Amino acid sequence: MNLSAAGSQAQESSYARHAVRALETAALLLIIAFIALPIFWLAITAVKPQEKAYSTTLIFSPTLVNFEIIFSDDSVTINEGTNRERGEVGRNMFPNVINSVIVSGATILIAIPLATLAAYAFSRYQFLGNSVLLIWILTTQFIPAIVVAIPFFTLFRTVEVFDRPLLGSQLGLIIVNMSIVLPYAIWMIKGFVDALPGEIEEAAFVDGCNDFQILFYISLPLIRPGVLVASVFAFIMSWNEFLFALIIGREMRTMQVALMTTSGARGIMWEQMAAAGLVVMVPIFFLAMFIRKNVVDGLTMGAVK
Repeated sequence: MNLSAAGSQAQESSYARHAVRALETAALLLIIAFIALPIFWLAITAVKPQEKAYSTTLIFSPTLVNFEIIFSDDSVTINEGTNRERGEVGRNMFPNVINSVIVSGATILIAIPLATLAAYAFSRYQFLGNSVLLIWILTTQFIPAIVVAIPFFTLFRTVEVFDRPLLGSQLGLIIVNMSIVLPYAIWMIKGFVDALPGEIEEAAFVDGCNDFQILFYISLPLIRPGVLVASVFAFIMSWNEFLFALIIGREMRTMQVALMTTSGARGIMWEQMAAAGLVVMVPIFFLAMFIRKNVVDGLTMGAVK
């Protein structure tokens, strides 16, 4: 009797475990579908002809003409397959891509070394106003971007570098992006530095290393995954920035601002916007795939002390 009851209880427990696993799998698939569906729809819209762009059909002849339009200087002649041809004005977004790459790349090349030095100083040294300054850096992230957009606009309109105003220049956008990226990167990298055992640096100091040698030859290689994680997220923040690129950049458009130009007489040209959106998304995707191992290691390092 007891053996029968125990067997029945074990079977019920097994059914419960299988039910929980099934629910977990279903929830995971639902999350994946929720994330992947917009990306999938963006990708197929980018290769749809104009007459199919406003429909939900999945059966069509793919075309690359939308990419030709957004990267062409001249009018593009398109054969619609019905002995009719129409012309589309080329939008030439290639300079916008270059602007985005220069602004985002320069922002990271300047901000990450500064953030690493600042994070190391906040983590390893005690000085007057240490905690207050660290909290003040964090509070800058709570200020809405629109609040400081007008002051930046007014300042950059009057300040000149090499006889050129900062307003409407790549340098102006780099400075603004650094004000966004630096606080985030400092706090993120500081968490990785805090996770390092102090005994490692003490041993290096006993062996005769100075502070800079300890940082560059001992600490920096150990927190490299964390620095890469901060770099990737900071690059994404800079690459996706829209408001300041619209107000400060003006005619010097980045790809985020160039997306607004995919409208015309027939309204928003969804197939062209999807093609431009895919161009914006692909570099981030490949960058994340390239350093995915470092992202996992860096996030784990920052979470475990």
